[in-house]
This record gives sequence, C-alpha cells and structure tokens, in this order.
Amino acid sequence: MLLISNKGSIWFRDPSSIEEMGKLLPYQDILTTFASPIIMLFWGGFFLAMAATKYHLDVNLARVFLRPFGESPKFVMLGMMIITAVFSMFMSNTATTALMITIVTPVLRLFPNDDLGRTALVLCIPLAANIGGIGTPIGSPPNAVAMKYLVGEQAISFGGWMAFGVPFSICLLAIAWTLLVALLPSRQERIKLVIESEFRRTPRAWVVYICFAMTILLWLTGSLHGMNSYVVAMIPVAVFLVSGVIGKQDLKNLSWDVLWLISGGIALGLGLESTGLSQTLVTNIPFAELSPLMIVVMATVMGLLMSTFISNTATANLLLSIMATLGATMSTLGEIGGSKLLVLLVPFSCSLAMALPVSTPPNAMAYATGLLENQQLLQIGALISGIGLVASYLMAMLLWQIGFF
Repeated sequence: MLLISNKGSIWFRDPSSIEEMGKLLPYQDILTTFASPIIMLFWGGFFLAMAATKYHLDVNLARVFLRPFGESPKFVMLGMMIITAVFSMFMSNTATTALMITIVTPVLRLFPNDDLGRTALVLCIPLAANIGGIGTPIGSPPNAVAMKYLVGEQAISFGGWMAFGVPFSICLLAIAWTLLVALLPSRQERIKLVIESEFRRTPRAWVVYICFAMTILLWLTGSLHGMNSYVVAMIPVAVFLVSGVIGKQDLKNLSWDVLWLISGGIALGLGLESTGLSQTLVTNIPFAELSPLMIVVMATVMGLLMSTFISNTATANLLLSIMATLGATMSTLGEIGGSKLLVLLVPFSCSLAMALPVSTPPNAMAYATGLLENQQLLQIGALISGIGLVASYLMAMLLWQIGFF
C-alpha cells in the first residue's frame, strides 16, 4: 500500500499490517441492530401510543383522571403533571406533551397575561413528561439503551425497572410541583378544564382498550408468566396489524427517526466493544486513581451536562458503552454496584436534563407557546435537574442497601 506523509515523503506499508489497526464491522452486524430486542420493545410502545391516540383513549383517560382534582389552579396543575407523567411512561413524551398542551391551551386564556400561574401550567407539562419517562424502560430512549447492557445476571425486567423508577418519578414529581407552586403562584382562585370527548365503542376501539390493558399487565407481571418484556411488546404489534387498528398510513407516521437513532446507538456501542476502543479508553484514562464514588459522580454529571445541550439518546449511547466496560474491569467499582450501578444512573442523569429549550423535545414544544421565558425555564429546570441528580444517588444507596446491586 502506498502512503504519502504530510511532508510529501513516500513510503510503503504491507497491507497485512492493516489488521493491526482493527477490522471493520460486517454490515450484517450493523443492520441487525435494527432487529434488536430493544427496538422491538419500542415498537410495542409506539403501537400502543399510536392506537391510543387514534381512538382517543389518551384524551378520555385524561378527562376521567383529571376530574377528581377540582378547580383550584395548583391542584389542576398537580393533576396535569400526574397524567402527563403516567402517559410518558408508556407513550412518547413528545406526543404526550403535544396532547396535554392542546388540552390546557383553552384554560390559559382564563389567566391574566401577568399571572405566573399561566406560566406554571405550561411549564409543568414538559417537566412531568421528562420525569415520567424515567419510570419505565420504554419511557425514554436512554432507558432503552441501558437495557441493552443489562443482560445475563444483571438483567432487569420491565416490572423490576418500574419498582424503583416509578417511586423515583413520584418523589421528583412532588418536588417539581412544590417548586412550581412556590415560585410561580397563581392569583386565580378557580379554573375549569373542559375536555370534550367520549369513549368509542366500536369493535376496533374495544380491541385497543383490551390490548392496551393486557400489554401493560403482562409487562408488570413478567415474573409470573415467564414472558420477557420484548416478547410482550410484540403482542400489540401483531394484534393491531391483524385487526386493522393500525393501517398502512399509520405505519408511515411511526417515529422511525427515534428507532433509527436507537439502532445507531446500539451499532455505535457494538463498534466500541468489537474494536476494543472502549477498553482502550478505559485503560488509558487513569480511572484507577479516582475513588469509585468520584467516578459515579463524574459519569452522571457529564451525562446531565451533555444532555442539556445535545440529544440525551446520543449522550447515553456515547457514555454507556464506556461505563459498562469500566464497571466490568474496575474491581473497586464492584463494591458499590459495578457496571449495573453506572448503567442505571447514567440514563437517569441524561433524562434529568431539562434546563434549556433544546434539552428535550417537550421543553422545545412548551417554549414554542411563547409563554415561557428562558430565565424561568433555566432557573426551575436546572434546580429540578440538580435535585433529581442528588435523588438518584440516594436511590442508588437505598438499592445497594437492599442488595439490588
């Protein structure tokens, strides 16, 4: 092979020595990442969300669940946050945000222009969507990326993730609501949400209702029936396609960009592992000189800061491969949970980034209403992000105490 240096000199290299530089991954290995079980899990989630929206199940559930919260602005906001968080656990947080902003828009006209309660009602939706997504493996792409590394003895079921993800989301949601009530109080005494919708009773609508409930139930009871969450995720895909609930036009509107983003992240991790680059990075960076706790803090803070400015999915893809390798090779990390601890906390920190409009799509959608100022979003979003990061450390300590790691 003929090589020319930057100084113009010419020299020859034996082609066989190129093997020392590493091999390219076969394209078959890269393309099979789109058939990864993680992609199948998101397929199931997307089909559930698409069917729920198409047959107005989401709007009807919001109408029913918001009714008990009365007409006090702060409790209406609490209801909005709870519904948004619950929907975001099983639906795209972007779609959930769009739905809830549509519901709340008519109510915003009841507030004076200078009433901070109007800002709080808009801001609570993206915050709840981001927090709720932490609760399940399909709630946010970083969670799905983490599931790729949680295999074998470290595997976590859908219900197992929810066992700590949902309580964490509930606690952080309560903190966020308290901060919004304190920092953005409303002068209105009463507001009334009017959601016009009715439950459809067509055969296909009943198929959606029953399949939606059964899929979630099967996800939560995996230890009883033995089917893993990836197999369960294929049930709504098969049922909705066969029954005609999801048609050809619906498939065109599927969030293919998210699936390709996750698939690309899996391929990136595969490349880092197969070429030995992640091992090389771990070997050459003096992690051994740092305490295990310092490594955990550095990894999570880096995940939070990077996700504030770039895609949290891209951040999780970049960090998790390295953290998984580090956790498996550094013996001192094993004393506090090893790679399992790092693989769990990094996606949590990525999902907690909510200080800027560009941090997450829900933030951008709420900011686009024109009712949020950068300073308000930065102040409250950064505060909740910091509190959430500390709360994730406390959660990890509790899980370690009960022998989870």
